[in-house]
Amino acid sequence: MDFDKLKEMMGQAQQMQQQMELVMAQTLVEGSAGGGAITVQMNGKKNVLQVHVDPSAAAVGTGAGDTTSDLEMLQDLIAAAVNDASRRVDEALQSKLSGMFGGMEWMRMLGR
Repeated sequence: MDFDKLKEMMGQAQQMQQQMELVMAQTLVEGSAGGGAITVQMNGKKNVLQVHVDPSAAAVGTGAGDTTSDLEMLQDLIAAAVNDASRRVDEALQSKLSGMFGGMEWMRMLGR
């Protein structure tokens, strides 16, 4: 293989990486749990950008009969919303990037 072809292939790979990073940065999804009581906004890099807790779900431990199970349920709902958002990121990126890169199994390449 000549070095010009190798250099060209490396340039193309770098362009594909830049395109993929741009798509990841621009992808925004929302995950939820508890019928929308907890929502999480996440970008394609799986950074959590915003968490919204409905005030009714946040009223934990404010009454006489409240227990720590209320707090545990809230924590479980937050974790579920984050996991839902993460799954939606995977789905969105797989859809966007498979079209962009001609069906390449990019998830396998990233080790996901």
